[in-house]
Amino acid sequence: MKTTNGSPRGTINKNARIAGLIYFLYFVTHIISDVVRDGLVVAGDAAATTSNILGNEGLFTITAVGDLVAAALFALSAWALYVLLKPVNKNLALLFLLLNLGGVAIQCSSDVLLFASPLLLNASGYLKVIQVDQLQALAMFFLNLREKGFLISQLFYGAWLFPLGYLVFKSGFLPKVLGIVLMVHCFTWLSTFFQSLLFPGFVAITYVSWPLGFIAEVGLTLWLLIMGAREQKPALVEVG
Repeated sequence: MKTTNGSPRGTINKNARIAGLIYFLYFVTHIISDVVRDGLVVAGDAAATTSNILGNEGLFTITAVGDLVAAALFALSAWALYVLLKPVNKNLALLFLLLNLGGVAIQCSSDVLLFASPLLLNASGYLKVIQVDQLQALAMFFLNLREKGFLISQLFYGAWLFPLGYLVFKSGFLPKVLGIVLMVHCFTWLSTFFQSLLFPGFVAITYVSWPLGFIAEVGLTLWLLIMGAREQKPALVEVG
């Protein structure tokens, strides 16, 4: 069934900029938390990693909290995009919202593991019966387990890109090329997900998926934040 989109131009533009702002804040929070924490974690070296964490425990905890805040911002950005794109097709908008929330739930559950390392390394109370090198190994184990959990969330973060891209393409007030790139990025990101779990040594796909992801999601974020929803003639849109 087709219907004419009667949403006021000003409302659409406002919703677009709100979505762009929240999406931008998500990117900033997520990137800063990841970069700072990556500077503390030394791959394959439990002793060096735990030394860095103990020497910068407050900073490490901030990165863990930053990850949780980023997850909340990502969910809010998905909600803002749902409000923006719901008039195009309500069912598909609900689909990408639910996929996003599924990924956020897994990410938050995984981020809880980040708090395990400082607890282990401080070795208070009952943990004192465990040797230091064993505590260090356990701390590294939980960090690696958290990375696996975050990787699992990418299945949902990849899948949500297709319905999102389709609605961007069909919206009539956002660039069609962004919608196409988002849909293509869905498949490259899912390929990266399966490659990371099944063929961790084969990283060639990331040479395509990472740049494409930057163009797709950062491009959409900046367009929403700076340009908003461009004015066009009233378009026929789909109703779920």
